[in-house]
Amino acid sequence: MKYMATYDLMESIRNTNEWMGATARAMASYPAFSMTMSPMLNVMAAWGEVTERSFGRMVVKPDWGIRSIPGPDAQDHLVDVVPVVEHAFGSLMQFKVRRRAPMARKVLLVAPMSGHYATLLRSTVSSLLPDADVYITDWHNARDIPVSEGKFDIEDYTLYLVDFMRALGPDTHVIAVCQPAPLALAATAYLAAEDPDAQPRSLTLIGGPIDPDAAATDVTDFGRRITMGQLEQIAIQRVGFKYKGVGRLVYPGLLQLQSFMSMNAERHKKAFSEQIMRVAQGDASDHDAHNRFYDEYLAVMDMTAEFYLSTVERIFKNREIAKNEFVVAGKKVDIGAITKVAVMTVEGENDDISAPGQCVAALDMLTGLPDSKKAQHLEPGAGHYGIFAGKSWRLNIRPLVLSFIDANSGAPKVAKLASVKASN
Repeated sequence: MKYMATYDLMESIRNTNEWMGATARAMASYPAFSMTMSPMLNVMAAWGEVTERSFGRMVVKPDWGIRSIPGPDAQDHLVDVVPVVEHAFGSLMQFKVRRRAPMARKVLLVAPMSGHYATLLRSTVSSLLPDADVYITDWHNARDIPVSEGKFDIEDYTLYLVDFMRALGPDTHVIAVCQPAPLALAATAYLAAEDPDAQPRSLTLIGGPIDPDAAATDVTDFGRRITMGQLEQIAIQRVGFKYKGVGRLVYPGLLQLQSFMSMNAERHKKAFSEQIMRVAQGDASDHDAHNRFYDEYLAVMDMTAEFYLSTVERIFKNREIAKNEFVVAGKKVDIGAITKVAVMTVEGENDDISAPGQCVAALDMLTGLPDSKKAQHLEPGAGHYGIFAGKSWRLNIRPLVLSFIDANSGAPKVAKLASVKASN
């Protein structure tokens, strides 16, 4: 599988389907065909529109789409997404709110690098922006990174987090969502030993596999069944000639998307069939519920092979974080070294990706942290997505997280807004 031809074949199939969709839409939309009474032309055009959009989204990085937020002065305040720290494989981005003084709460959202872009946390960012200064890790698509930039595995990922935390300073509150939870915990422990003054004030771990063996899921079962040799053989490919990262070994986003879709194949099939009929009947819109969801869901990115393989081997198979045996840059990371950073875990009762028990296991590992600085929450009826971006996050979890942040940083202050010209 480690051939450019394999990667380019997948891209060719995607490209062909996008072209077929565009062709069907254009052919069925000729004015001359409007004289016919057949409804199949509308269905054909609708199929083409949905197909072209779906396959086109797979290679496009979504926009953040956060243009402004309301302020306490009844005015809207524009939001700029600006880089704070830039590295080859990922950057630290700030959502800078114009005409707003620094907020008491400073939040670093650690986005997952598991096939989707950081924009998957768009609604999480939007919900936090009115009450905090928000920063996020923006991981780059491996297909666009030249081979000359070298490797990127979970140790490099951890050191990136260490660098980002240092850049933001000790008044930061870190929220790690899903995949990066164990590595955010390790980065905090690394700072506790190497640079205690740079530790964040609090760390919130949401639905992450701290101890994958604490509760079985399809993900953990897959990790146990397959050998590393088999995984490397079936999952790893070389980036093709179309992209800057030509020749780099990656776990392709298109392959990951195929895995995502197969987990709920009937549900996705039904969603697309219904969308085609809505388009044919004129009931769909550019930003309807289907397009809002799938424009994000279908936009996937490649991961470096070494990051993907080291995650499976060291986090899931060897359980190095869970056993407190993780090593970064030749230094053993002791989770027990965390003695000052308040830690909270959040889990969803119906989470089928990171089941209840996997994340809360972190609290037992924090042997040097007093119980007064530990907290946990299990959200009833919530699935994986809901605990950081859905109804459960909006109504229950977000208020709990903000209260936890305030309890470990002092009472929040209302930012004063500077008077500026209306042109801003």
